[in-house]
Amino acid sequence: MTQPLEPTLELYANPAARYFAATRPAFLTASLMACLIGLVIAWHGGLAFDIPLALVTLLFALLAHAGVNVLNDYYDALNGTDAQNTERIFPFTGGSRFIQNGVLSLTQTRNFGFSLMTGVAAAGLWLMARTDAQLMYIGLVGLFIGWAYSAPPFKLVGRGLGEFCVTAGILSITVGADFVQRKGFDMTPFVAGLSYALLTANLLYINQFPDRKADMAAGKLHWVARLEVSKARWGYVLIVALAYIWLVASVLVGWLPMMSLLTLFALPLSFKASQELMQHAAQPQRLADAIKLTIAAMMAHGALLSLALIFSKGNT
Repeated sequence: MTQPLEPTLELYANPAARYFAATRPAFLTASLMACLIGLVIAWHGGLAFDIPLALVTLLFALLAHAGVNVLNDYYDALNGTDAQNTERIFPFTGGSRFIQNGVLSLTQTRNFGFSLMTGVAAAGLWLMARTDAQLMYIGLVGLFIGWAYSAPPFKLVGRGLGEFCVTAGILSITVGADFVQRKGFDMTPFVAGLSYALLTANLLYINQFPDRKADMAAGKLHWVARLEVSKARWGYVLIVALAYIWLVASVLVGWLPMMSLLTLFALPLSFKASQELMQHAAQPQRLADAIKLTIAAMMAHGALLSLALIFSKGNT
């Protein structure tokens, strides 16, 4: 299978297509699934389901993720990490390459990213007006994490907090989607969404292996950069273990329906990805299959969890 072509001005001559592609739309499926889980949790709880609110919530989540992607490209261009990344596996690591390949300028990327965040704020205010003012807390947490992830002075990903940011950001989408329907907070979206959020954080974790040398040179010291490769690879296994231990424990104590154990059928994908990483962690150019398996494991887990909640409605 050939590697996808990196973006060029010739490839994206149409401005609309150019800006849409700059959001890295394929990766927005992570937030799409997080939102779906939250909406299914609300439906499973027997709430009166508001479809227009659900659609705006979905737009809110996708805009937020798109804005984070674009701003991350901007700040990684400023610190030089993407420009010096020669071991990237496009399109998974090394950024979108829109700035480095001259498709968008730094200024265009910055303005686009903050425009998307303005859209997020507008959608959030609309949802608050129709639900409850406490939604503001979820929105502010999500916006701060998305911006501070790579922006100075916080640069949270470079301080070893990237996985925490992704986990918290994805979980805020699940909690927010449930909140909009419920018009209040509940423990269930926290419990049900955490395992999926952890597996999403593992995508960031494994993507840092091909980016390791460039990130270290730019002072972006996440855990994969801080640890020796032979030790860092075990972090992936730890995150998988935490995700599934949490899920099984939640079922055993009665927080989630027994049918939620269907998500264990996604575990072999994480196991295979772990094997690939263990074998090729020091050869980052050979990690494409492991990254694809990580994405598949994450999405399969979210889909199976959603189906389990749908089919177990009324049986808990």
